[in-house]
Amino acid sequence: VEERAVWLDSIASALEARSDEIAELESKDTGKPVALARAVDAARSALNFRFFAKLVRELPDEQYKMEDALNVVVRKPVGVAGLITPWNLPLYLLSWKVAPAILMGNCVVCKPSRLTPLTANLLAEVVTEIGLPPGVVNLVHGSGSKCGQALVEHPAVGAISFTGGTSTGRSVAAGAAPLFKKLSLELGGKNATIVCGDADLEKTVPGAARAAFMNQGQVCLCGSRLLVERSIWDVFVPRFVAYVKAMSIGDPASCDLGALVSQEHRKKVEGYVALAQEEGGTVLCGGERPVLEPPFDAGAFLEPAVIEGLAPDSRSATEEIFGPVVTLHPFENDDEALAIANNTEYGLAGSVWTRDLERGRRIAEGIDTGMVWVNCWLHRDLRVPFGGVKNSGVGREGGRYSLEFFSEPTNICLMEA
Repeated sequence: VEERAVWLDSIASALEARSDEIAELESKDTGKPVALARAVDAARSALNFRFFAKLVRELPDEQYKMEDALNVVVRKPVGVAGLITPWNLPLYLLSWKVAPAILMGNCVVCKPSRLTPLTANLLAEVVTEIGLPPGVVNLVHGSGSKCGQALVEHPAVGAISFTGGTSTGRSVAAGAAPLFKKLSLELGGKNATIVCGDADLEKTVPGAARAAFMNQGQVCLCGSRLLVERSIWDVFVPRFVAYVKAMSIGDPASCDLGALVSQEHRKKVEGYVALAQEEGGTVLCGGERPVLEPPFDAGAFLEPAVIEGLAPDSRSATEEIFGPVVTLHPFENDDEALAIANNTEYGLAGSVWTRDLERGRRIAEGIDTGMVWVNCWLHRDLRVPFGGVKNSGVGREGGRYSLEFFSEPTNICLMEA
């Protein structure tokens, strides 16, 4: 294990040395701002390898004493793990899976999104350069229906870790189930940001905007439903709209918001903006294609949209849009906030903003999700379990949960002869 931990540290150092290159590649592939790619994608990708190398050195052995015997749990590799990752955080999410998988002694086959292949290629270069044995990390490019399905259904692959949409996750589960593969699915979300009447608006307004529009809203954890206590509705909403209007959009080298991943995806998001209006919603700002100078006029840019007036059970307020669109909903009390927050097939994440931590925790415990932040968003401790409930996924990764997923336990009961 120590040898493999050294490999992870070496990969982390190599990625850190190429952080500027990673940021540029991610921006070109996804359209996100370079500054965001440098601060989040590049930094976190290296950290993922560094974190798991440190974790495995610190975890105590798993032992259970009896009066007359000692139980020792040893962990063995699954064998070959298939890692299927999406286009929104390409290297960030691929490294999140590769690091614990090879640390536990597995070989991996990586299948990144065909929309964003560049940093997966860079990772393949890095593992070769640092001397990782051939065949430990393998990379295939192609469509999900061909390459992804073949990986899921191959009998030599013992575990599948998939991050992506819920509909694709169902197909992955259906393909893996007959072979009893280990399965980790991190799927979609329709997350609620709950703003209580006593929230610190100086912190909450930018926090809620970041939660809604980071990476152009193309993060499964984004807070795409903004629930505001009615007592501060008339104060919060204008401030929030003004903040969103001030966000710059265009050149990824200098702006707050970049382009969506593709023209096709932009049309999908625009379709939801139109649907929201058909369902009775009012667009307070955004939802239009910005007028930009060449070459950015050809990009898949879309102004961040803030929409009010929708019924909480409308399609626009319950279906995952995965773009720069947030819907606003008033609530009178905590019970109503929870009813709205939980009124979706998804259960990935959420956030609560209040000066009353007891109230914040009480609301957080009532939200049917795998993760909730109070007075923050996407503040991550990599040791904690990451994943969702309902149609947001199966299983957990992160910290020891990742090490357990990418290994099989054998209990050895030792008794003196």
